[in-house]
Amino acid sequence: MELLSRFLLWKLVLLQSSAVLTSSGPSGPGTASSSVVTESAVSWAVGAQAVLRCQSPRMVWIQDRLHDRQRVVHWDLSSGPESQGRRLVDMYSAGEQRVYEPRDDGRLLLSPSAFHDGNFSLFIRAAEESDEGVYTCNLHHHYCHLYESLAVRLQVTDDPAAARAYWDGEKEVLVVARGAPALLTCVNRAHVWTDRYLEEAQQVVHWDRQPPGVPHDRADRLLDLYASGERRAYGPPFLRDRVTVDADAFARGDFSLRIDALEPSDEGTYSCHLHHHYCGLHERRVFHLRVTEPVVEPPVRSSPGNGSGHSSAPGPDPTLARGRSVINVIVPESHAHFFQQLGYVLATLLLFILLLITVILATRHRHRDGCKSSNKKEGKSKGKDVNMVEFAVAAGDQALFRTEDIQLDYKNNILKERAELAHSPLPAKNVDLDKEFRKEYCK
Repeated sequence: MELLSRFLLWKLVLLQSSAVLTSSGPSGPGTASSSVVTESAVSWAVGAQAVLRCQSPRMVWIQDRLHDRQRVVHWDLSSGPESQGRRLVDMYSAGEQRVYEPRDDGRLLLSPSAFHDGNFSLFIRAAEESDEGVYTCNLHHHYCHLYESLAVRLQVTDDPAAARAYWDGEKEVLVVARGAPALLTCVNRAHVWTDRYLEEAQQVVHWDRQPPGVPHDRADRLLDLYASGERRAYGPPFLRDRVTVDADAFARGDFSLRIDALEPSDEGTYSCHLHHHYCGLHERRVFHLRVTEPVVEPPVRSSPGNGSGHSSAPGPDPTLARGRSVINVIVPESHAHFFQQLGYVLATLLLFILLLITVILATRHRHRDGCKSSNKKEGKSKGKDVNMVEFAVAAGDQALFRTEDIQLDYKNNILKERAELAHSPLPAKNVDLDKEFRKEYCK
């Protein structure tokens, strides 16, 4: 009873602990970012049909009747590092178990609900010395192409008190007494093993396009394809109507993109994204498409002696222009916007400077014209001045005056000088105020 209670307690502890599986295949679901599988450069001529190959057998839609045969677990045993392992027991997700040796029938057991609770542990009713070795738990998912394994070492001892479980740095080691039951744990509760009906979740494939010079995170979406049959088309109309993917793409795993009647503007980077959320598949295939000019074959010249020179069609006119070549110059949006704004500012500033120079020149020209016209008018007015000397003064109009000097006696010289100034005043100075004002203004 003491041994049985100790075994049951040890079994409960092992069932609560989750072992880490070492995966030898692709990683399980949970990684959302896609990894680049292939990257290639292709070249097609203008007007030809381009085919970008994107195929994956892991994206083939599996029918419902195959669900019970897609997931399987089997246990293998190897006695030594160089010995070849032998199959002990296996079980499919439908619950069917198969034991390979008659002596193990009823002695090796797997839980019937292993694919519902993720517990694939192997139970040995009575351990024997021949059971010692390395046991490997292998999980296969044929639909998702997954393979995971876990190794456990079993040791059988004669001392019941030495029964224990420990980690040796590489794998779990289980030590049990001879004839005692042993439980080799293998737990994996990932939904790819436990959830059967998630296999019907939609698989998604989409195509993206990057024009030259555009990074991957700013790519344009072209197509969205779902395993349910739904399709969505995006992109510019001139390209949307010329790209196709076969309707049975998910049945064959072929999602190749076909572009009919290539044009020079179709150049760029195309990427095919494969997403299988149930299986954890996220792959991307990249194609760098280059469009070239079609090769024009020279006309076949007929021999001069066969007499077919007159009936042959005329050769092409060499003066005709050849097919136009298109040069795409891609300038990043930020730099183009900066140069455009700078051009607007410089043009506005130049226009303002020209307008200011025009106003200054017009003002100075008008000012000089005003000065010249005023000088001309002044000259004309001087020419029209009347010389009063030319007019004869009538003798009768003038009063008679005496020319002889009147001798007066003055008390002193000061009074005499004042009297002389009174009889002979200085001539008045005529000042033209308009003329002086114009001189000052024209300066």
